[in-house]
Amino acid sequence: MQSPDSQTCDCPIPDSAVLDCPILVVDDNAFNRTLIGAILADAGFRRVAFAASGLEAMAMIEAAIPDLLIPDLLILDIMMPGMDGFEVCRRLRALPETADLPILVQTALSSGEDRNRAFAAGTTDLVTKPLERTELLARVRIHLEDRVLIRRLQAYHARVEAELAVARSMHEHLLPTPEQCATVAAAAGCRLRARSVVSPHLGGDLWGLLPLGGRRFGVYLLNVAGCGVSAALNAFRLHTLLQELGPVHGEDAAALLTALSDRAAGLLALGQKATMTYGVVDGEAGRFIHASADGAPPMILSDDGGPRFGMATGLPIGLAPGTRYRSETMELPHGAVLALYSVAVLEALDAGGTGIGLGWMIARAVAEGEGFDAVVRSLGFALGQVSGDDHTLLWIEREALE
Repeated sequence: MQSPDSQTCDCPIPDSAVLDCPILVVDDNAFNRTLIGAILADAGFRRVAFAASGLEAMAMIEAAIPDLLIPDLLILDIMMPGMDGFEVCRRLRALPETADLPILVQTALSSGEDRNRAFAAGTTDLVTKPLERTELLARVRIHLEDRVLIRRLQAYHARVEAELAVARSMHEHLLPTPEQCATVAAAAGCRLRARSVVSPHLGGDLWGLLPLGGRRFGVYLLNVAGCGVSAALNAFRLHTLLQELGPVHGEDAAALLTALSDRAAGLLALGQKATMTYGVVDGEAGRFIHASADGAPPMILSDDGGPRFGMATGLPIGLAPGTRYRSETMELPHGAVLALYSVAVLEALDAGGTGIGLGWMIARAVAEGEGFDAVVRSLGFALGQVSGDDHTLLWIEREALE
């Protein structure tokens, strides 16, 4: 999959692309049709069709719409019996398929009022009668080059959207399923719920679980800087490394981040980085032992006081080879909630970055007995302020004593 950041659509337009554009000439005068056709053919244009009236032109275009074969340019006489050029313009502009079709009107009208009327009806450009070859060809080429460029841009955007859709699907498949969350957490005497929203532009947020022996499991929350396919690809690379390093270092949070950062320093491009928190939930001992690489600080709420925050120290992943991390232990009593969240959540609720706003929201939700669902509803409003970013909230609750 190629990154949209590496794609460009500013290369020169080949002459053949312009000369192959379909053109429809509409004129009730047979001599004018022949003259225009001869000028276009002599200049190398290969796909020229003709209509002798406005009605015939509309019938031809409407018949071509289902097959997406409408012309790229209309050369239209404005003064014709029956349906004149003004009416043809109005009807074409009313159709979604031809709303942006370039219409080059040939006219002998000289007054400003008549010209304004032509533009008001939907004319793109005017060429005066009697026709002058150089002027006609120059205007035809300008509008067709624009048409080709627009089509190229549309194809480019469609390709980018398709790549984003594939990357978004891959991203979603990497996230643990609700069934996996329930199984892993239950083995440690906990309940795990998650809210993860992928940016429309695709970002680098990713989280996952590492099953460990006993009543323990590892959990990580990763955020790669930037957005788009390149950020997603870097997140996928780090996810692959985590699957490789987890069985070796998963028991030791600091060792895992240290090993990951060393490997990522040689994998990520210069200047690219990722923030991350990794920790081990120990349901037997009632502890959360974690290390942070500039991630948002973990939060624990329990009945015996307000929110307690862990550290958010340590350099980002991949920033400098040889970076070492240290672990911190937080007590996780029965009935307490461990909240892990992305930086976007923190920024939405607390511009100072202390987590107090988020802590207050979660504390109130816990006190009112609504818990995770209430926090997610509140986040839905708060995160509307953070346009185009991923956000993740993990809610790990240790079972209460009966």
